[in-house]
Amino acid sequence: MKKPIIGILGNLLIMENGMFPGIEKSYVNNDYIESVLLAGGVPLIIPVNSDEDVIRTQIDLSDGIIISGGYDVNPIEYGEEPSQKSGFIYPKVDEFYLKAVKYAIDNGKSVLGICKGIQILNVLYGGTIYQDLSELDGCYIKHMQSSKRDVPTHSVYIKEDSILVNILGDKVLTNSFHHQCLKNVGHGFKVTGTSKDGVIEAIEGDQAPFVLGVQWHPEMMMKSSQAMLNIFKELVKESKKGRL
Repeated sequence: MKKPIIGILGNLLIMENGMFPGIEKSYVNNDYIESVLLAGGVPLIIPVNSDEDVIRTQIDLSDGIIISGGYDVNPIEYGEEPSQKSGFIYPKVDEFYLKAVKYAIDNGKSVLGICKGIQILNVLYGGTIYQDLSELDGCYIKHMQSSKRDVPTHSVYIKEDSILVNILGDKVLTNSFHHQCLKNVGHGFKVTGTSKDGVIEAIEGDQAPFVLGVQWHPEMMMKSSQAMLNIFKELVKESKKGRL
């Protein structure tokens, strides 16, 4: 059987320096590529675009999807105005993510959302976001860590009867690079992981056989953590089922 193709939704990087300041580059961090390769899949970068026919073709070519991290989600997408602490947004990217993910899930693709990816999943199904962690009462953990990207810095507690508990067990140490988090959880999702201060760290959806979102960055930890690599192996395994 051929290895499953894992489409990685790309991003746009606006160059600030160099010969062509302001030029945009399509990219994903190489950690995503390496994670898919080590997990036994075939990585395929899906660049940002607004053509719905092209987006559908891109998703049709993929057996599973990774929603990569990036800029803040445009609060207009979940019915709010930007708060004082909202970060940089790029509506064009959000519109692409939302269209691509909806089509992927509607067509039974396995989906893994990472960092911004969990937020996109939530917003797509009617959920909302705390635009800054200072808005969440009781949030005291440092979620934007000051250490190497692969260093785990805080605990995440995993719920029973979840996909994630079978991969990671009931408690895991993760890295953390975010200033926003989920507020109201979208339709069809259940919370399956939280930090000790109540931040939602993982959700799972019933819209397709495998829909998982995590707030941390397992792709940055997978070389030093078999558990984090196992998240990608589970995605590849579930994506392979779609080829049967």
